[in-house]
Amino acid sequence: MNNWTVSVASIVVAAAVVLSGCGSAATETASDTKEIAEQEKQLAELKQQVADAEKKLAASRAKTTNAAESAPATRASAPAPAPRARSITVPAGTPIVVRTTTEISTNVVRPGDPFDASLEEPLVVGGTVIAPRRARVIGAVVEADKGGRVKGKAQLTVRVRSLVTSDGQIVDLNTNTVGLAADASKKDDALKVGIATGVGAAIGAIAGGGKGAAIGAGAGAGAGVGTVLLTRGDAAVLPAESVLNFQLATSATIRQGQ
Repeated sequence: MNNWTVSVASIVVAAAVVLSGCGSAATETASDTKEIAEQEKQLAELKQQVADAEKKLAASRAKTTNAAESAPATRASAPAPAPRARSITVPAGTPIVVRTTTEISTNVVRPGDPFDASLEEPLVVGGTVIAPRRARVIGAVVEADKGGRVKGKAQLTVRVRSLVTSDGQIVDLNTNTVGLAADASKKDDALKVGIATGVGAAIGAIAGGGKGAAIGAGAGAGAGVGTVLLTRGDAAVLPAESVLNFQLATSATIRQGQ
């Protein structure tokens, strides 16, 4: 083999190597292009995911803002919670001062009859006004005895039965009683006896005098006493605007804020 042949062979081998390298380079370039395309595709997908996430975040923020703006109006329109009911005990011995609004007389009332009055002083417990001055009070007649004849005096006894509190409740109360008796009428009774006796004596004298007058006088005296026996004493009367002082006999429980 001559040198040319060797040279040609060398050239051919070199060309083959170069072509082989070119082919390999072309193959690597195609592979890189494909990989880049895949990466670009993944990047595009990531960008889309980021965009979707940002969109959802923006929507969530907008929803939170709207809720926060509307919350005060919702709270303002919501009804206020009802106040809790509490109990207040009015202890036994508490004074209840009332003023009657009408006359109470044993000539008219009977045991058990009610009567109207008003608080003369407010009812206060622990700084809380249970019932203000002039609050309505309902009383009850306990005794209304017109009195025995000749010596008996009319008797009237009353107590407080209930009152109306500041919030309109009617509260039952158990108080002591307050009573009074009518004035004695002995002088009037003696005068009636004397008048009747004189009339009896005159009748006896007209009938015949002497013994008849004595009988008549006796009869007249009897008639006079009879007249008094049929006449009761004065009535026991509580005038309107009478101020009466009572005390609670037992404690009373009042519920406020019902």
